[in-house]
Amino acid sequence: MKDIVLMIVLCAGGFILGGVIGAIVSYIITRRSQEKTIGNAKQLVENAKKEAEEIRRSVEVAAKEEAIKIKDEARQEAERLKEELKEKEKRLQRREDALEQKVGALSRKEQALERAEHDLRRRQSEFEARKKELESLIDKEKEALEKVSGLSREEAKKVLLERISKEMERESEEIVARYVEKANETAEIKAREIVISAMQRIAVEQAQELSVSTVDLPNEEMKGRIIGREGRNIKAFEKATGVDLIVDDTPGVVVVSSFDGMRREVARRAMEKLIADGRIHPARIEEIVEATKKALNEQMQKDGNDACNEAGIQGVHPRLVALLGRLKFRASYGQNMLAHSLEVSYISGILASELGLDAKLARRCGLLHDIGKAVDQEVEGSHQSIGADLARRYKEDEIVVNSIASHHGDEPPKSLYAVLVAVADAVSAARPGARRETLEKYIKRLEKLEEIAKSFEGVQSAYAIQAGREVRIIVEPEKITDEKAVVLARDIAKKIASELTFAGEIKVTVMRETRVVEIAR
Repeated sequence: MKDIVLMIVLCAGGFILGGVIGAIVSYIITRRSQEKTIGNAKQLVENAKKEAEEIRRSVEVAAKEEAIKIKDEARQEAERLKEELKEKEKRLQRREDALEQKVGALSRKEQALERAEHDLRRRQSEFEARKKELESLIDKEKEALEKVSGLSREEAKKVLLERISKEMERESEEIVARYVEKANETAEIKAREIVISAMQRIAVEQAQELSVSTVDLPNEEMKGRIIGREGRNIKAFEKATGVDLIVDDTPGVVVVSSFDGMRREVARRAMEKLIADGRIHPARIEEIVEATKKALNEQMQKDGNDACNEAGIQGVHPRLVALLGRLKFRASYGQNMLAHSLEVSYISGILASELGLDAKLARRCGLLHDIGKAVDQEVEGSHQSIGADLARRYKEDEIVVNSIASHHGDEPPKSLYAVLVAVADAVSAARPGARRETLEKYIKRLEKLEEIAKSFEGVQSAYAIQAGREVRIIVEPEKITDEKAVVLARDIAKKIASELTFAGEIKVTVMRETRVVEIAR
């Protein structure tokens, strides 16, 4: 029994001791867990602080960069607005200057008009006073004559008329005698002038046949569109191309007339494009004409290359090639210059082969011998000297240069090639039917007309039209005022009359155009 009680007591003590030990162990474990949790929390706090600091720094950097960017954009915008303001101020200043100039010109014109009116009134007053004075003197003289002569007014008038009649008869007889004598002295000169006049008429008709091109029209209504309202379109076309556009009753065609082959070809092609396009107005005309000129320049380059290939020569400078193509639209005495140059090239090559010389070099000399004629309307000097300068400038051989300069005898030939070119040129020109001398004289007269007009300061361009019966002159509006244009037309007409010989009269038309362009934004 005691053993059982002891066992129970021991078991109870064991349970109690185990509970106490368990409580102690549980407390220790719980305490350690709390300490670990507190340590982790502190670490988390430290990490959070570090991350917060990094985020703050990155935000500050981004904010600073954004602030710099905004500041730069604001500065650029301010500069742009400042430039726009300056540009607007400049345009405003230009407009103010132009307005001041116009106001000044108007004021000067008003002052000149006032002076002219004042002078006119003064002269009119002087005239009236002088008239009254003369009438008074005449009356007094009449009274004195009647008293002295003892004749009445009617009798004196009759005697005076008889005396004047006799004097007029005597003077008329003297005038007739002088004119008869002068006519006898100048009979031969007059006869020559009559023959020359007839030749000029024939030359004009011949030139008209060789200097006109026709453009077919789809219908008769197109003529009205070509002419335009108040003739604006046809005037713009003639001004842009420098030709005479003839729109008459001939059905289905318009005629382009010009002694300059290039102008005529540009005008013909431009008119065909305008008709095909259907939009015909001054701005479109200028656009089409410029595009046509550009296309024709490209065509001239191609024609020049074809001529070089046909003559069998290479290595010609592109500028000389273009000038060769331009010769296709030039003629001398009715002979096409490009065809003539090729002909001279062939003849020179054949002669060189017969003499054992370099045929290729001879053909090169022959092909380029008249290259100066492509620009002789624009550059002063003979076509030989102009051509030699061009060949020298574009590195042609000195033999070629001398052949060009000497083929008309202006310089002595320095090689056999120069002699061959001169011979070939003469043979080509002398071929029956190759040239028409009257046509060349006619063209030279028209060229002289344009040359005289262009010799005056302020003249931008000049075109001889209507077979030389009119010259149209376009002046620079900045240099030539409306008042100066009147004086310029008179001076040009006087110079033409003094330097040219022509039948009838030549009309001088000076055109002054002012264009103001402003851009709306």
